[in-house]
Amino acid sequence: MRPVRLMKVFVTRRIPAEGRVALARAADCEVEQWDSDEPIPAQELERGVAGAHGLLCLLSDHVDKRILDAAGANLKVISTMSVGVDHLALDEIKKRGIRVGYTPDVLTDTTAELAVSLLLTTCRRLPEAIEEVKNGGWTSWKPLWLCGYGLTQSTVGIIGLGRIGQAIARRLKPFGVQRFLYTGRQPRPEEAAEFQAEFVSTPELAAQSDFIVVACSLTPATEGLCNKDFFQKMKETAVFINISRGDVVNQDDLYQALASGKIAAAGLDVTSPEPLPTNHPLLTLKNCVILPHIGSATHRTRNTMSLLAANNLLAGLRGEPMPSELKL
Repeated sequence: MRPVRLMKVFVTRRIPAEGRVALARAADCEVEQWDSDEPIPAQELERGVAGAHGLLCLLSDHVDKRILDAAGANLKVISTMSVGVDHLALDEIKKRGIRVGYTPDVLTDTTAELAVSLLLTTCRRLPEAIEEVKNGGWTSWKPLWLCGYGLTQSTVGIIGLGRIGQAIARRLKPFGVQRFLYTGRQPRPEEAAEFQAEFVSTPELAAQSDFIVVACSLTPATEGLCNKDFFQKMKETAVFINISRGDVVNQDDLYQALASGKIAAAGLDVTSPEPLPTNHPLLTLKNCVILPHIGSATHRTRNTMSLLAANNLLAGLRGEPMPSELKL
């Protein structure tokens, strides 16, 4: 009998147990992994991917033409453990006939939970309140001390009423939100009906909303969408939340809007770059809450993502339908 030729798989990071086990059980694959929780250096990624048939990567791994060239003609499948794919050179990947797997749906609820948590944390000034308890600033009850803004009878604007945007609206509705607005490439009347959400232009959404949540994909049309003009249209009492991608926001313009009091507060789970340098001006502001991109960070969701990424990869290598394939 001829020995079976194993397919080489390269994994760019330690991944949660369920995905790791699925790959280990694949008798037709030889798996090599960058054994660290930290991002793989570019030189190591080029070395590791050389000759690989399959690549399992994360959103922090930039798979560009250089990496694809380093991989060579064997590379048939790229599976990313993310719903976003802006780190992949999709045009080049499509040109080479490489299949792409990703992990939508499985992180929708977890990310929506984080968005609501971040919104409440920001609008009710919880980080400031915690700090006051710790530093002795809490001296007595004061009528206007640490007052924030509530959701009851408010208008919430959602940029991007996709899966995550809808899940956010669904969670915010019971707080007594009076009106939902949304904007995007086109109206989505069926999805919007659940919340009686109104489709408006981006400037209208900025001007009318008490809370704005950015939940869109990063595309050429949305890059830099939230800029000086956008923030100038917002209410001075409005709260801005971004859980999509950092590059949707012009952070210099956001800093100016927050520092000047043009808007009340901002909460960010995504920044540009990531990680955000510790000396970044946004980190000096009390009215800006920044998290380290933890939208999908629950044990269950990350394990589910890793298993789906592994199954996408294995199905692609075997010429089978992927559970979640990105159609190029």
